[in-house]
Amino acid sequence: MQDPLCVRPLTGAERQAVEAGLRSSQAFTLRRAQILLASARGAHTPAIAAALGCSDQTVRDAIHAFDARGVAALTPGSKRPHTRRPAFDAAGADRLRDLLHRSPRDFGHPTSLWTLDLAAQTAAAEGLTATRVTGETVRATLARLGIGWTRAKKWITSPDPAYARKKASATA
Repeated sequence: MQDPLCVRPLTGAERQAVEAGLRSSQAFTLRRAQILLASARGAHTPAIAAALGCSDQTVRDAIHAFDARGVAALTPGSKRPHTRRPAFDAAGADRLRDLLHRSPRDFGHPTSLWTLDLAAQTAAAEGLTATRVTGETVRATLARLGIGWTRAKKWITSPDPAYARKKASATA
């Protein structure tokens, strides 16, 4: 059986910083300070979690963060992802634009109207992306190309031979 997880012994400066965290206006800092002080008193992870109304994993994360980073663990870090890779690279985005200039019927769909989700499904089937993406990803990719989705909808064509005449009279 493993020993219970407890924070390492606090130095005098660390204890002062953690106690100052109890007076913080940030909820994250306050909660971390409460967890660290309770652990320094010898309380076990489940007891701390029950007393503070959080999960055991939150308590373990706080203790591990303090052991790794010291007092810096009292301040919240960035919530942004460490790396960001677009689902469509430059070539894939250009192929998406070309795909939307064609009819969905060319890809075996029973409709002549593109939707964002249908474009995402077709892009994955055609190998433009490694995995299935959402319609929002398609919209964001089009925005990156300077194309609004409302403009993309104007690319839609119909198999009707009189479509060009009807569209011209409707938009005039």
